[in-house]
Amino acid sequence: MQHKMSRRQLKEDELLTTVEWFQKFVKENYKELLGGVAAAILIAGAIMAWRTYSAAQEAAANMALGAALKTYHSYVGAPAAEPGTDAFPTVQARDLKALGQFKEIAGKYPRRKAGQIALYLVGVCQSDLGDSTAAIKTLQQAAGGSDRDVASLAQFALAGELVRSGKTADAIKLYQQRADHPTVTVPKAMALLAEADAERATQPALARKIYEDLAKEYASDGTLANTLKEQIASLPQ
Repeated sequence: MQHKMSRRQLKEDELLTTVEWFQKFVKENYKELLGGVAAAILIAGAIMAWRTYSAAQEAAANMALGAALKTYHSYVGAPAAEPGTDAFPTVQARDLKALGQFKEIAGKYPRRKAGQIALYLVGVCQSDLGDSTAAIKTLQQAAGGSDRDVASLAQFALAGELVRSGKTADAIKLYQQRADHPTVTVPKAMALLAEADAERATQPALARKIYEDLAKEYASDGTLANTLKEQIASLPQ
């Protein structure tokens, strides 16, 4: 009794979670699974096949993301003298190239962390290129991702894009959500500081209160304290 997962089958199962994949495998091979020792061998082989495939996909996704990030941070100007170093004539040309790479990764690896990061960066590139409508749509999608840290970063970027689009009230709600539910990528102070910056033009008194509260709570953080002093000093009296 033998059953070997083909490359085609593995490709078709790419978008399934581990549990979904295993359930599908058992359903398709229930007769073989009725045999004692042979069944144990079959299950072990299936698990090893999945783990090997999953690890390979993770490595490929990470490698592709690394290449795209290299493009995104490439030099802009005359061709670099150093061999193998990319250079772009304009920021727009660089961002368009990176945008294409990030889109490909996000589409190919939507359930991998690298794919979710890539989707967030698609939104960032769209914003950089001035396509606010597309950026908002993409960042909303990225904010609903399964990775909490990536999703919170996308939501934070979405709030910033909403502010630039004149939808400050909607942005404030997102900043408050992030302050109430901080993550490694968007800590509480970062969300509140952004909220105060968004409020300062129309609600300077409220912005001042947020800055002052932050100054008290994070008095031991010298860098943040200096930033808050500058922001408070620049508010209208």
